[in-house]
Amino acid sequence: MQKIKKAIVAVAGSGTRLLPATKSMPKEMLPIVDKPIVQLVVEELVAAGIEDIVLVTKWDKKPLEDHFDYNWALIDDLQKAGKDKLLEEVKKIANLANFIYVRQKGPYGNGTPVLSAASIVKDEPFMFVWGDDLVKAKVPFAKQMVDDYNKTGHLMIGVQEVPLDQVVRYGIVKVKKSTMRIEDIIEKPSVKEAPSRLADFGRMILNQEIIDILKNTALGKGNELWIVDAIRSYVKNGGEFYAKKIKDGEWLTTGDPLNYMTTMLKYAFDRPDIGPEIKKFTKELLKKK
Repeated sequence: MQKIKKAIVAVAGSGTRLLPATKSMPKEMLPIVDKPIVQLVVEELVAAGIEDIVLVTKWDKKPLEDHFDYNWALIDDLQKAGKDKLLEEVKKIANLANFIYVRQKGPYGNGTPVLSAASIVKDEPFMFVWGDDLVKAKVPFAKQMVDDYNKTGHLMIGVQEVPLDQVVRYGIVKVKKSTMRIEDIIEKPSVKEAPSRLADFGRMILNQEIIDILKNTALGKGNELWIVDAIRSYVKNGGEFYAKKIKDGEWLTTGDPLNYMTTMLKYAFDRPDIGPEIKKFTKELLKKK
């Protein structure tokens, strides 16, 4: 069984729900305390043994590409200033993985990044993740998934329960509870149509079979190309695909102001250097309201 060494990261979105902050800055580069969202995603993948990271971008993502490169002027300034700790922190970013950049082409939808990078992961199992989805866990969730794959060979997608009134926002899965094998998956169902409250999110292990199905998948809801439509077709034709819950952690979205700010606070609270002061400030602020 082939090891998973490659990941496709979808970072071509426009981040319209976070305008005007995202007018000239990719949403994936917005900071969670002092690291960009996408760097946290990349660090999670690297912890899972991923070596080649394919970032599927578009014309306005140059700041993201520059972030994972060497900034020689900054390195020189830090060296001259004797700021060794910051110097090492900055230099290691470019060495996290082998970064490959592909411009997204094709119809709108979250299945298009996979097709844009298909030739790079041909005939290999790979991870597909969304560059603005974070999973905060004791053991990085990508590692949990890869470890599971190495034992079982199962294709899988991360899931987490959401409130019933939120099922209309996500792909919702129906599973065989004893095994977590997916029996059906529906993109953005109504509350009545939803087979469960298990929402899929941007962590998947896919292979060439899914790519081949996706190539022949018609545009779906909203005239978009949905990865879950390809997964559903695979399942309906007898393919084994599994849902995986996070162990000792949670999925955190960052795509809108409320979720971005709550995610920021959760990461800040856990920082030993600033967490106690942030918690103290938050408590004092709430007392004044």
